[in-house]
Amino acid sequence: MEVKSAEFIKSSTDYTQCPAAHQPEYAFIGRSNVGKSSLINKLTNRKSLAKTSQNPGKTQTINHFLINDRWHLVDLPGYGYAKASKTERKKWGKMINDYILKREVLLGIFVLIDARHEPQKIDMEFLEWLGEEGIPFTMVFTKSDKLSSNKLPQAIANYRKAMLRTWEEMPTHFVTSSVSGLGCDEILKFIRDVNKTFQH
Repeated sequence: MEVKSAEFIKSSTDYTQCPAAHQPEYAFIGRSNVGKSSLINKLTNRKSLAKTSQNPGKTQTINHFLINDRWHLVDLPGYGYAKASKTERKKWGKMINDYILKREVLLGIFVLIDARHEPQKIDMEFLEWLGEEGIPFTMVFTKSDKLSSNKLPQAIANYRKAMLRTWEEMPTHFVTSSVSGLGCDEILKFIRDVNKTFQH
């Protein structure tokens, strides 16, 4: 799938404020500083569609982008942002949970995971929650360009081992780089294929 158009539609602080639910949606989420905005910009071939920042916690709303006039890419706030107050984290948590559980046209969630780190408790708990709620998700390993060619397979193997403790099989996953564009075509093809199943 080639991204021919990508435009910002709106930011919402509650799922009830999101755009009319007529088109399929795919949400991108991950821990703060996982490289989410950079990957979204690479996927859409736009330099500043999603706002990138050196400071984690930049995204604080549900941001809808319309792609090819056909589907929405949704940029969700990162979880686990330590510097946010407990009240703010709780508010973001409710906003994210409500959107994920109640948005009818959400066809899948891309959970971004920094490939450089060992499996993190917060990521594993979030994936478990999605599984328990029956929400379709895909794991996306980011920053693969920062790992050597022999360390990358080991990093994925570590996650596979951690996932198989509670999952029957390793969920669908993609290895990406917002520098080289690795994995972007595969993600777009995946979205294109899932879009074919959309009925509303």
